[in-house]
Amino acid sequence: MTQPPLSSNHLDEVREYFAKTLENFGATARGVDWNSDDARRIRFDQLAKIIDPSQPFTLLDYGSGYGAFAGYMLDVHLPFTRYIGYDIVQSMIEQGQRDYPDTDRFLFTDQLSEVPTADYAVACGVFNMKLRAAYEEWTPFVLDCLKVMNERSRRGFSVNFLTKYSDPEKMRPDLYYADPCYLFDYCKTHFSRNVALLHDYTVYDFTLLVRK
Repeated sequence: MTQPPLSSNHLDEVREYFAKTLENFGATARGVDWNSDDARRIRFDQLAKIIDPSQPFTLLDYGSGYGAFAGYMLDVHLPFTRYIGYDIVQSMIEQGQRDYPDTDRFLFTDQLSEVPTADYAVACGVFNMKLRAAYEEWTPFVLDCLKVMNERSRRGFSVNFLTKYSDPEKMRPDLYYADPCYLFDYCKTHFSRNVALLHDYTVYDFTLLVRK
């Protein structure tokens, strides 16, 4: 399994951007460029709907940052036995390793080749910040990443995006606003017949749940 193709310059820009946010704001919502803890919690609640909490599970956090979703699962008492955090930003991985030193339960890595298959995979806000990449470049990158999440999850995966239905005057050229109908159809035709599109919660983005 290799890193999905995209210009190395674009990925380097993303690395530098998030390394800087972590440096400036620390292991907080702002440190991974979320507006607030409350907004991030709402998004985590949607992503977690992919999980069946009645039995223990392992989870891959794709684009994990410093592992905030691990903290969320601990807070809401989800019965995970193994958390795998994958991120391309080395300082995020190092922060996660410091915050969650139990290596039997927590794995943080920036090497995709080290990522094992888990029961579930989640990705929160991973594809929002495209910076200077063109929309036509970023969308294939997103689809390749979804393929990786599908390959590395046994029971399903969930992912969220900014929506193309955002207010035009508030949309920014450095952000990626995805088409929910297109991605729903892509997941339905490529990954599973059981796909849910959530676009009715209090922050204006959307979440896809792909159950196997």
